[in-house]
Amino acid sequence: MTVSDASAVRMWLVERTYSDDEQNMVILTYATVDGERYFRKERALTSFSDVRDTTAGLDADPENVGAVTDAADRERYATEAARMAETHDPDDVI
Repeated sequence: MTVSDASAVRMWLVERTYSDDEQNMVILTYATVDGERYFRKERALTSFSDVRDTTAGLDADPENVGAVTDAADRERYATEAARMAETHDPDDVI
């Protein structure tokens, strides 16, 4: 869920993976530019014609944002989020 009020946390797409456990499940991970916080979005693709845009950024509700505890993930997320923020507008379709 995205929000548009002042409390929203701007997140940038840092990872797109496909679930090993369930077919047709895409997991989108967004993070803050410092890599400290993340937001995950899971999407079930229901058919080959199921098209839903994935944007470069989104505004997440702070209650749905988690802390990145692994230092390597924090660094990787920070690098990718900063790159996305520099090269894309939040509404750009990726």
